[in-house]
Amino acid sequence: MKTVKHILQAKGAVVYAVSQSTSVFDALQTMMEKNISALLIMEQATLVGIFTERDYARKIILQGKSSKETPVQLVMTPGPRTITTDEKVEHCMELMTNNHVRHLPVVESGQVVGMISIGDLVKHIIEDQKQTIDQLQNYISS
Repeated sequence: MKTVKHILQAKGAVVYAVSQSTSVFDALQTMMEKNISALLIMEQATLVGIFTERDYARKIILQGKSSKETPVQLVMTPGPRTITTDEKVEHCMELMTNNHVRHLPVVESGQVVGMISIGDLVKHIIEDQKQTIDQLQNYISS
């Protein structure tokens, strides 16, 4: 059974973050450049929130606000749920689906070490299933 540590090792434990005072426009620019759908909001070494494409759609576009003038602090999701590297992939999938979130920041020893998405989880679950199928096919063939 894979853990979050396996996912971070496979995808790289990169942390993309901005501060609360960053404009929504600049945060979106960073997301576009990095080809990601969420950013962590940090103040010094403290995780204070998460900003996602969903936040942008619901809190900027649908409310008719300006993304250049609005700081991320006003539209981010504060105090996001976090996980540790030893969490099982299946448990993370359960957390995400039950809480309707698509991203989970990963914290280890009080430090943010990465973030996983629901897409990361799906990819690894499918890979595990494929590996099991391949093993069963090899067993049947031999």
